[in-house]
Amino acid sequence: MTNDIFIDTSGFYAFLIKGDSTHEEAESILFGAKKQKRRFVTTDYILDETATLLKARGFGHLLPNFFTTLEQSQACRIEWTDPDRFFSTQAFFLKHADQDWSFTDCLSFHVMKQLKLSDALTKDAHFKSAGFRPMLK
Repeated sequence: MTNDIFIDTSGFYAFLIKGDSTHEEAESILFGAKKQKRRFVTTDYILDETATLLKARGFGHLLPNFFTTLEQSQACRIEWTDPDRFFSTQAFFLKHADQDWSFTDCLSFHVMKQLKLSDALTKDAHFKSAGFRPMLK
């Protein structure tokens, strides 16, 4: 397993929104990771979900800075979904139809497996059921 940390929508939200119940925990993990020289990974689908969630909950004003920071970040890498990754995720999604995982969850799991990641900055219990370690309680 690599030392990188996957950031899910709930991880971004917890970090960005001071009123979130896990905001301080997310901040501590992110700043601690910087000291440990751990990098972050996310996907274009997670960015889509995060932008949509922020806008829907009245935090759309945070989006310009959010996107600019990510574009310039040396600490967070975005994994993009090309046709091969999409169809691999589709197969994984259909194979696990008995789970209540979203397509975006399945893409995250697929990317995490490809990159040999175990830790996810998320509150989402689906990550645990898929065999990963959610870092937010």
